[in-house]
Amino acid sequence: MKNALPVTRAENFADWYQAVVGEADLAEESGVRGCMIIRPWGYGIWQRMQELLDRRFRETGHENCYFPLFIPLSFIAKEAEHVEGFAKEMAVVTHHRLKMIDGVLQPDPDAKLEEPLIVRPTSETVIGAAFQRWIRSHRDLPLLLNQWANVVRWEMRPRLFLRTAEFLWQEGHTAHATAEEAREETLRMLEIYRSFAEDALAMPVVAGEKPPHERFPGAESTYSIEAMMQDGKALQAGTAHYLGTNFARAQSIRYQTEQGDLAYAQTTSWGVSTRLVGGVVMTHGDDDGLRLPPIIAPRQIILVPILRDRPEDSSVLEYCDSLAAELGASSALGEPIRVLADRKPGRSVEKRWGWIKRGVPIICEIGARDVAAGSVTLIRRDRARQGEKIDFTSLARGEFVQRAPALLAEVQSALQAEARERLRAGIRSDLTTLAAVEAYFNESDDSESFRGWAQVPWARPEGAALDSVERQLKALKLTVRVAPLEQAPLPGERCLFTGAPAREWILIGRAY
Repeated sequence: MKNALPVTRAENFADWYQAVVGEADLAEESGVRGCMIIRPWGYGIWQRMQELLDRRFRETGHENCYFPLFIPLSFIAKEAEHVEGFAKEMAVVTHHRLKMIDGVLQPDPDAKLEEPLIVRPTSETVIGAAFQRWIRSHRDLPLLLNQWANVVRWEMRPRLFLRTAEFLWQEGHTAHATAEEAREETLRMLEIYRSFAEDALAMPVVAGEKPPHERFPGAESTYSIEAMMQDGKALQAGTAHYLGTNFARAQSIRYQTEQGDLAYAQTTSWGVSTRLVGGVVMTHGDDDGLRLPPIIAPRQIILVPILRDRPEDSSVLEYCDSLAAELGASSALGEPIRVLADRKPGRSVEKRWGWIKRGVPIICEIGARDVAAGSVTLIRRDRARQGEKIDFTSLARGEFVQRAPALLAEVQSALQAEARERLRAGIRSDLTTLAAVEAYFNESDDSESFRGWAQVPWARPEGAALDSVERQLKALKLTVRVAPLEQAPLPGERCLFTGAPAREWILIGRAY
């Protein structure tokens, strides 16, 4: 059987990914290198993610706000380590007007800004300046804010959703009286990301701490959730940073304690982005397109009327409309079912394959025979084809309406179980020497072949020892992903790279 996509995962995973993004109507190139147009179906998935995460943020006491896109260069320059980490990615605005000069439209030399403006790469510095004004007393703490926005980080090797110069995200920023409270906040948000990824996206992850050389610029501790894609590579799906007083000292964010002293606030930041849409594609997609977990699907059930340009077509459309209304009045996975009767003109088989490629969890085809029999013919997208004959199921209308919530829950669980097994099987803990690691990651010259992650003992090397380890990892195109929060015992283990007594287990692998 021929697949719906022009390329399979086994043939070329990178090209397959691009094909899914295009054929599923998620996004397309914009004409500006590194920037994308997010199409309605792709943006609908992002909106679902926003809705679900925003609900979690509100439940934990966070309030939404908005800060400017442009940040004065002087704000950025106050935090030297932060600047160093983002300097090569920053877009800079230097003029405020264009002028026709010698027939060429160009920046007006007389409109040069007194101070250059940075197009927001992240908002720690500008939000820190606001915190400095807003926080005066311990009574003002904790201050818990979140911003939904776009950011710009100049990307030289763009890939839709995964790496783009401009992307959408949320960034949380909080200030606390004590380090203990700030660290607790950081881990609370990490757990929100973990549970959201696993429960809503059906994308199992490993939550852990980044080693010092992989920390966010200016952070005391950086934590992330790491997801395994179908090609074995890691996707950093969300981060949470404990910033200590580093930004507070740079921005003079101080408050009066209960004892009357002045103390620097302890701050955090955390975020996820539209990269999650790419993660869902690479976690659940198959060779016919996208497969969406029902919780984040903009439409969970699509009704495709089979029309023959005959008088009975009107009864088919009426049947679809009434069935859509009946399903919409039901709830699944904690919310009303999102259903659409696809009334657009076109052949039903083409519409069916269009929705299969978009990943709709349940696709129903309704023809005159279904209307006469009071039945529904359906496809579960998690089971649809993948190179095999499509498995159609016919149910009585009443039975389908009754079972629809359970069917959607089953699709959600099935996708989650499949991805969880991939993660479990893809982590190698039996690579006990550097030679074994090298052999595993170099066992094939095919850059698209599956290689998962390796769990190895780690001594937290520093200085020259760390430089040596980084060179070894770079030669294998590997990075340290995280030290998992859940650590197995380390009875007498020694660091795989240095031979020193191990202090923790880490995961290493190739990454996006």
